[in-house]
Amino acid sequence: MADFFTEISDAHRSFIAKQPVFFVATAAADARINLSPKGMDSFRILSPHSVAYLDVGGSGNETQAHLNADGRITIMFCAFDQPPLIMRLYGHGRSVMPQDTEWDVLAPHFDILPGTRQIFVIVVDSLQTSCGWGVPFMQFERERETLMKFHAQNETAERLAKISKRTTSIDGLPVRQQDRFPAR
Repeated sequence: MADFFTEISDAHRSFIAKQPVFFVATAAADARINLSPKGMDSFRILSPHSVAYLDVGGSGNETQAHLNADGRITIMFCAFDQPPLIMRLYGHGRSVMPQDTEWDVLAPHFDILPGTRQIFVIVVDSLQTSCGWGVPFMQFERERETLMKFHAQNETAERLAKISKRTTSIDGLPVRQQDRFPAR
């Protein structure tokens, strides 16, 4: 039931564009597996072999820590409507921070949101589709506004200094620090 592909086709691109949520999974040796849901129109296809997503600060920075240590990442999309489909992008990723020179090339692909921390760039090694017959039907109602409101009220030098004190993941892996809020 599963099919593998070596690049993102126009049909894959169309499917991805319709999905309001995606899931990111990473792992590093001797660390917990990290699995996070993402939304907020933060995913972009850069080419048939590369994608990126805008990362807004939350409770931790496990994805960056794992990518720094290992590089492997899987992104999964699920159709919660018709036709049923699950799509996984397998690849290797890295973080681009607002202070990095590549930021100015990547940032125009996104609406920079309050609390933006970094952009993850992923080179897609392979893509897999499968049936999705076991995924329930659900309807997208709207994005949650809580995180955006929180960051919009708290983007200050003091907040950045507090964020910058987080130097490790929950498993003690190092993370690079953001040294400025990106321009919106």
